Amino acid sequence: MPISLYDALVPSWLQIAQAVRGLLDKAEGWCTEKGVAESEILNARLADDMFPLTFQIASVANHSFGAIKGARAGVFSPVPPATPPASIADLKAILDEAIAGLKQVTAEEMEGFIGRDMRFSVPAHGIEMPFTAENYLLSFAQPNFYFHATTAYDILRARGVELGKRDFLGAVRIKAD
Repeated sequence: MPISLYDALVPSWLQIAQAVRGLLDKAEGWCTEKGVAESEILNARLADDMFPLTFQIASVANHSFGAIKGARAGVFSPVPPATPPASIADLKAILDEAIAGLKQVTAEEMEGFIGRDMRFSVPAHGIEMPFTAENYLLSFAQPNFYFHATTAYDILRARGVELGKRDFLGAVRIKAD
């Protein structure tokens, strides 16, 4: 039986987005325990030429539920949060909104995207990339989602937040007997 577009994306996006939210819970506790200002974590980067944690978290949301909103509209143009995140609580709120949105998506809606034209557009940088919705979701949004989720994990881990692979994986969908 072929796998649906919904099954290929949404359950795993939910799994990892919820896990990343858990990473933020651990980071918040770590900041409190170690007396580290949250701003140090929010602005942390893996390398000077990479975006900070705030961008990574916003990108997890943008490349999951934001990607679905883009498929609905026929165009995805990433937009930074209206108010820049100033706390870990702000980052959690960004993820909470994406998670809530993902939970409302249906398999029928996702199947309706197949074959639709859409584009990734960043006019300020002269970027216009045409896709079909399914190719956008599978070949662009999905890899970006995992890249930014992994980078968020790596930033926190590099700063000393005690995290392991299980924290990244979250609640895996094991077979029920």
